[in-house]
Amino acid sequence: MSQANLFNLMPERRVWKVSELNARIGELLEGTLPDIWLEGEVSNYRPAQSGHLYFTLKDAQSQIRCVCFRDQARGLKFRPQDGLSVTLRGALSVYQPRGEYQIYVSHIEPVGAGALQVAFEQLKKRLADEGLFEEGRKKPLPLLPR
Repeated sequence: MSQANLFNLMPERRVWKVSELNARIGELLEGTLPDIWLEGEVSNYRPAQSGHLYFTLKDAQSQIRCVCFRDQARGLKFRPQDGLSVTLRGALSVYQPRGEYQIYVSHIEPVGAGALQVAFEQLKKRLADEGLFEEGRKKPLPLLPR
């Protein structure tokens, strides 16, 4: 056995396909960080017609893409908004066709204002936008209520 092979100075050459490398990176990341909590500011929020929510979570130095699938989005008590600071729970995943990693979000809560307060304010705004608080819609109280 030569000294080069003994000390592995000339490692065996393995040529990977791009999809193989992305799959391997996905296995490593998803296996290492299957459940994480992150805090940051929401930006580029866009709900899709499919019901999925797409956004970027960022801090002063960095950012990461996030997706909240329809089934998880239905269970949220509020909707994220650009500029809102949130804490979220999710799993790190690799979107193999583009070789990008992202967070699959399962839970989101606002930082600062409570989740119930944010949900209440969003509901109130939506009902006001529908015109449900307009004076013309209000009925007078009966003379002798039951």
